[in-house]
Amino acid sequence: MARVRLSVAERREELLRATVEQIEARGVAAVRIADVASSLGVSNALVLYHFSTKEKLVAAAFAYAAEDDLAHLRKLLGRRTTALRRLRTAVRWYAPTGQAKGWRLWIEGWAAALREPALREVTRDLDREWKAAITEVIVEGVAAGEFRCPDPASTALKLTALLDGLAVQMTAYSGAVSRARTQEWVDEALARELGLEREALTAAAR
Repeated sequence: MARVRLSVAERREELLRATVEQIEARGVAAVRIADVASSLGVSNALVLYHFSTKEKLVAAAFAYAAEDDLAHLRKLLGRRTTALRRLRTAVRWYAPTGQAKGWRLWIEGWAAALREPALREVTRDLDREWKAAITEVIVEGVAAGEFRCPDPASTALKLTALLDGLAVQMTAYSGAVSRARTQEWVDEALARELGLEREALTAAAR
């Protein structure tokens, strides 16, 4: 049966989606152009036509995988409610107990980025975008008098580092820390950074 002819944009999306699936199954180091092509029933040449190297394909696949999560983050932080409620909702969603990105995929990406400049650039840009969004809502909350935070950018970095580290523990070492304990630590860290009692976070969720 003949394949449906796709537009350039549709073909690129198909290739990126297949690449994400192959990375999840094989890991960044092991995945090959041939694996992606074979999974779609196309030639290696077609993949290379759209992405000239494996490194560029993998970097683009990670950017593609992150876009839905980044869009959802922007949606959460753009709601018409208090900065504290938006911030807590976003942090809980991003935490490894929430519904954000597949952490195994991103741990693979961080490891590969140590040796692949194209992937390192993508992961760095995505990390900056997350931190910038969190910093912005913290600044809004400080300006509104909802909480205190003398250095919003540093707080965003510390929260991200905690969440990423917990994700590594929960993904790499099953049972190392429970979901309940993880959420407790995240709430405690957020309250501490904002100069609040933990109970204030619970009240903000109502």
